[in-house]
Amino acid sequence: MLDWLYRYPTLYPGVLLKRYKRFFADVQLADGQIVTAHCPNTGPMTGVSTLGSLVQLSKSDNPNRKLAYTLELIQVQDNEPTWVGVNTALPNRIVKLALAKYLFPELGNYSQIKGEVVYGLDKKSRVDFLLTGSDTERPIYLEVKNTTWAQGTLALFPDTETTRGQKHLRELMALLPLTRSVMLYFINRSDCTEFAPGDTTDPVYGQLLRQAIALGLEVLPCRFDISPEGIRYLGLAKLII
Repeated sequence: MLDWLYRYPTLYPGVLLKRYKRFFADVQLADGQIVTAHCPNTGPMTGVSTLGSLVQLSKSDNPNRKLAYTLELIQVQDNEPTWVGVNTALPNRIVKLALAKYLFPELGNYSQIKGEVVYGLDKKSRVDFLLTGSDTERPIYLEVKNTTWAQGTLALFPDTETTRGQKHLRELMALLPLTRSVMLYFINRSDCTEFAPGDTTDPVYGQLLRQAIALGLEVLPCRFDISPEGIRYLGLAKLII
Protein backbone atom coordinates (compact mmCIF):
# COMPACT_ATOMS: atom_id res chain seq x y z
CA MET A 1 0.00 0.00 0.00
CA LEU A 2 1.36 3.39 -0.96
CA ASP A 3 1.83 5.89 1.83
CA TRP A 4 -0.27 9.02 1.98
CA LEU A 5 1.73 12.14 1.21
CA TYR A 6 -1.16 14.35 2.22
CA ARG A 7 -4.53 13.82 3.81
CA TYR A 8 -7.37 16.19 3.09
CA PRO A 9 -9.30 17.75 5.96
CA THR A 10 -12.98 16.88 6.19
CA LEU A 11 -14.48 17.37 2.73
CA TYR A 12 -18.05 18.16 1.80
CA PRO A 13 -19.53 16.56 -1.35
CA GLY A 14 -21.60 18.51 -3.80
CA VAL A 15 -22.39 19.22 -7.44
CA LEU A 16 -20.81 22.03 -9.49
CA LEU A 17 -23.49 24.46 -10.66
CA LYS A 18 -21.40 27.33 -11.98
CA ARG A 19 -17.86 28.65 -12.18
CA TYR A 20 -17.36 32.36 -12.80
CA LYS A 21 -14.88 35.23 -12.49
CA ARG A 22 -12.18 32.54 -12.22
CA PHE A 23 -12.26 32.47 -8.41
CA PHE A 24 -15.90 31.59 -7.69
CA ALA A 25 -17.84 28.34 -7.92
CA ASP A 26 -21.46 27.77 -6.97
CA VAL A 27 -21.98 24.30 -5.54
CA GLN A 28 -25.05 22.46 -4.33
CA LEU A 29 -24.13 20.47 -1.24
CA ALA A 30 -25.52 17.03 -0.45
CA ASP A 31 -28.12 18.56 1.89
CA GLY A 32 -29.44 20.79 -0.90
CA GLN A 33 -27.79 23.97 0.33
CA ILE A 34 -26.18 26.12 -2.39
CA VAL A 35 -22.89 27.76 -1.42
CA THR A 36 -20.30 29.88 -3.22
CA ALA A 37 -16.83 28.40 -2.86
CA HIS A 38 -13.41 29.88 -3.55
CA CYS A 39 -11.87 28.34 -6.67
CA PRO A 40 -8.09 28.35 -6.08
CA ASN A 41 -7.24 27.90 -9.75
CA THR A 42 -6.72 30.85 -12.11
CA GLY A 43 -6.55 28.74 -15.27
CA PRO A 44 -9.37 27.66 -17.59
CA MET A 45 -9.44 24.16 -16.02
CA THR A 46 -9.94 22.73 -19.51
CA GLY A 47 -11.92 19.51 -19.41
CA VAL A 48 -12.30 19.50 -15.64
CA SER A 49 -14.90 22.15 -14.92
CA THR A 50 -17.97 20.55 -16.49
CA LEU A 51 -21.17 21.77 -14.88
CA GLY A 52 -22.99 19.00 -13.05
CA SER A 53 -19.75 17.28 -12.00
CA LEU A 54 -19.35 15.90 -8.52
CA VAL A 55 -17.02 18.01 -6.38
CA GLN A 56 -15.51 18.04 -2.92
CA LEU A 57 -15.12 21.19 -0.81
CA SER A 58 -13.05 21.95 2.25
CA LYS A 59 -14.39 24.37 4.87
CA SER A 60 -12.47 26.93 6.88
CA ASP A 61 -13.48 28.01 10.37
CA ASN A 62 -11.68 31.33 9.95
CA PRO A 63 -14.37 33.97 10.59
CA ASN A 64 -12.42 36.55 8.57
CA ARG A 65 -12.70 34.62 5.32
CA LYS A 66 -15.30 35.92 2.89
CA LEU A 67 -15.87 32.41 1.52
CA ALA A 68 -15.77 29.55 4.00
CA TYR A 69 -15.63 26.80 1.37
CA THR A 70 -12.78 25.99 -1.03
CA LEU A 71 -13.09 23.85 -4.16
CA GLU A 72 -10.61 20.97 -3.79
CA LEU A 73 -11.64 18.12 -6.12
CA ILE A 74 -13.71 17.61 -9.27
CA GLN A 75 -14.68 14.21 -10.62
CA VAL A 76 -14.18 13.63 -14.37
CA GLN A 77 -15.45 10.78 -16.53
CA ASP A 78 -12.82 10.80 -19.32
CA ASN A 79 -11.64 7.22 -18.82
CA GLU A 80 -13.34 6.16 -15.60
CA PRO A 81 -14.70 8.17 -12.67
CA THR A 82 -11.56 9.95 -11.48
CA TRP A 83 -10.97 12.69 -8.93
CA VAL A 84 -8.87 15.64 -10.12
CA GLY A 85 -7.18 18.02 -7.70
CA VAL A 86 -7.92 21.63 -8.62
CA ASN A 87 -6.39 23.51 -5.68
CA THR A 88 -3.22 24.91 -7.23
CA ALA A 89 -1.83 25.81 -3.80
CA LEU A 90 -1.32 22.11 -3.02
CA PRO A 91 1.15 20.73 -5.62
CA ASN A 92 4.15 22.65 -4.30
CA ARG A 93 3.32 21.60 -0.75
CA ILE A 94 3.03 17.98 -1.84
CA VAL A 95 6.27 18.08 -3.83
CA LYS A 96 8.09 19.55 -0.83
CA LEU A 97 6.85 16.63 1.28
CA ALA A 98 7.91 14.17 -1.44
CA LEU A 99 11.36 15.77 -1.71
CA ALA A 100 11.80 15.42 2.05
CA LYS A 101 11.01 11.71 1.70
CA TYR A 102 13.35 11.34 -1.34
CA LEU A 103 10.52 9.88 -3.42
CA PHE A 104 12.13 10.98 -6.70
CA PRO A 105 15.26 8.84 -7.10
CA GLU A 106 15.91 10.53 -10.45
CA LEU A 107 17.10 13.59 -8.54
CA GLY A 108 19.93 11.75 -6.83
CA ASN A 109 21.49 12.83 -3.54
CA TYR A 110 20.72 16.22 -2.03
CA SER A 111 20.60 17.36 1.55
CA GLN A 112 19.20 20.88 1.39
CA ILE A 113 15.81 21.95 0.05
CA LYS A 114 15.14 25.66 -0.42
CA GLY A 115 11.91 27.07 -1.79
CA GLU A 116 11.11 30.20 -3.80
CA VAL A 117 14.74 31.01 -4.65
CA VAL A 118 15.36 34.12 -6.77
CA TYR A 119 16.90 33.33 -10.16
CA GLY A 120 16.68 34.23 -13.83
CA LEU A 121 18.38 36.67 -16.14
CA ASP A 122 16.62 39.65 -14.54
CA LYS A 123 16.53 38.12 -11.04
CA LYS A 124 12.79 38.70 -10.99
CA SER A 125 11.72 35.06 -11.04
CA ARG A 126 11.61 32.50 -8.28
CA VAL A 127 12.26 28.82 -8.87
CA ASP A 128 10.02 26.54 -6.84
CA PHE A 129 12.87 24.51 -5.33
CA LEU A 130 16.67 24.61 -5.22
CA LEU A 131 18.28 21.33 -4.15
CA THR A 132 21.90 21.29 -3.03
CA GLY A 133 24.27 19.24 -0.88
CA SER A 134 27.83 18.02 -0.55
CA ASP A 135 26.99 14.94 -2.62
CA THR A 136 25.23 16.98 -5.30
CA GLU A 137 27.49 17.52 -8.31
CA ARG A 138 25.47 20.49 -9.56
CA PRO A 139 22.71 22.49 -7.91
CA ILE A 140 19.25 21.36 -9.01
CA TYR A 141 16.73 24.00 -10.02
CA LEU A 142 13.28 22.41 -9.97
CA GLU A 143 10.08 23.99 -11.26
CA VAL A 144 6.61 22.48 -10.58
CA LYS A 145 3.66 22.72 -12.97
CA ASN A 146 0.17 21.58 -11.98
CA THR A 147 -1.30 19.40 -14.74
CA THR A 148 -5.00 18.50 -14.98
CA TRP A 149 -5.87 18.52 -18.70
CA ALA A 150 -6.06 15.12 -20.37
CA GLN A 151 -6.96 13.48 -23.66
CA GLY A 152 -7.63 9.85 -22.90
CA THR A 153 -4.75 8.65 -20.74
CA LEU A 154 -2.43 11.39 -22.00
CA ALA A 155 -1.84 14.28 -19.60
CA LEU A 156 -1.08 17.60 -21.27
CA PHE A 157 0.44 20.91 -20.17
CA PRO A 158 -0.38 23.70 -20.62
CA ASP A 159 -4.13 23.88 -21.17
CA THR A 160 -3.89 27.49 -22.33
CA GLU A 161 -1.19 29.83 -23.61
CA THR A 162 1.27 30.56 -20.80
CA THR A 163 3.82 33.30 -21.32
CA ARG A 164 4.90 32.75 -17.71
CA GLY A 165 5.53 29.07 -18.41
CA GLN A 166 7.49 29.97 -21.54
CA LYS A 167 9.62 32.35 -19.47
CA HIS A 168 10.35 29.62 -16.93
CA LEU A 169 11.57 27.28 -19.68
CA ARG A 170 13.85 29.97 -21.10
CA GLU A 171 15.29 30.71 -17.67
CA LEU A 172 15.88 27.04 -16.86
CA MET A 173 17.60 26.64 -20.24
CA ALA A 174 19.85 29.59 -19.47
CA LEU A 175 21.14 27.81 -16.34
CA LEU A 176 22.37 24.81 -18.32
CA PRO A 177 24.86 23.14 -18.24
CA LEU A 178 26.23 24.63 -15.01
CA THR A 179 23.18 23.39 -13.10
CA ARG A 180 20.63 20.61 -13.40
CA SER A 181 17.35 22.11 -14.54
CA VAL A 182 14.27 20.00 -13.85
CA MET A 183 10.64 20.50 -14.83
CA LEU A 184 8.28 18.47 -12.66
CA TYR A 185 4.76 18.12 -14.01
CA PHE A 186 2.39 17.33 -11.14
CA ILE A 187 -0.25 15.16 -12.83
CA ASN A 188 -3.13 15.85 -10.48
CA ARG A 189 -5.19 12.79 -11.46
CA SER A 190 -4.52 9.05 -11.47
CA ASP A 191 -5.97 8.04 -14.84
CA CYS A 192 -3.10 9.32 -17.01
CA THR A 193 -0.09 7.14 -17.79
CA GLU A 194 1.57 9.36 -20.43
CA PHE A 195 2.52 13.03 -20.64
CA ALA A 196 3.09 15.43 -23.55
CA PRO A 197 3.23 19.19 -24.07
CA GLY A 198 -0.09 20.80 -24.99
CA ASP A 199 0.91 21.84 -28.49
CA THR A 200 -2.62 22.73 -29.60
CA THR A 201 -3.05 25.31 -26.84
CA ASP A 202 0.50 26.71 -26.74
CA PRO A 203 2.75 25.59 -29.62
CA VAL A 204 5.51 27.96 -28.47
CA TYR A 205 5.65 26.21 -25.11
CA GLY A 206 5.92 22.83 -26.83
CA GLN A 207 8.77 24.07 -29.03
CA LEU A 208 10.60 25.54 -26.03
CA LEU A 209 10.18 22.34 -24.02
CA ARG A 210 11.69 20.22 -26.79
CA GLN A 211 14.52 22.73 -27.23
CA ALA A 212 15.18 22.68 -23.48
CA ILE A 213 15.22 18.87 -23.38
CA ALA A 214 17.77 18.85 -26.21
CA LEU A 215 19.96 21.15 -24.11
CA GLY A 216 19.70 18.94 -21.05
CA LEU A 217 16.49 19.90 -19.23
CA GLU A 218 15.20 16.94 -17.23
CA VAL A 219 11.46 16.25 -17.21
CA LEU A 220 9.66 14.38 -14.43
CA PRO A 221 5.98 13.76 -15.32
CA CYS A 222 4.84 12.64 -11.87
CA ARG A 223 1.59 10.74 -11.43
CA PHE A 224 -0.45 11.15 -8.27
CA ASP A 225 -3.45 9.27 -6.92
CA ILE A 226 -6.08 11.79 -5.83
CA SER A 227 -9.05 10.89 -3.65
CA PRO A 228 -11.16 12.58 -0.97
CA GLU A 229 -8.93 10.78 1.53
CA GLY A 230 -5.69 12.26 0.30
CA ILE A 231 -2.83 12.19 -2.18
CA ARG A 232 -0.27 9.45 -2.94
CA TYR A 233 2.64 9.29 -5.38
CA LEU A 234 2.32 6.69 -8.14
CA GLY A 235 5.58 7.15 -10.08
CA LEU A 236 6.44 8.60 -13.48
CA ALA A 237 4.26 8.78 -16.56
CA LYS A 238 5.79 8.01 -19.96
CA LEU A 239 7.11 11.15 -21.63
CA ILE A 240 5.83 11.57 -25.19
CA ILE A 241 7.94 14.08 -27.13
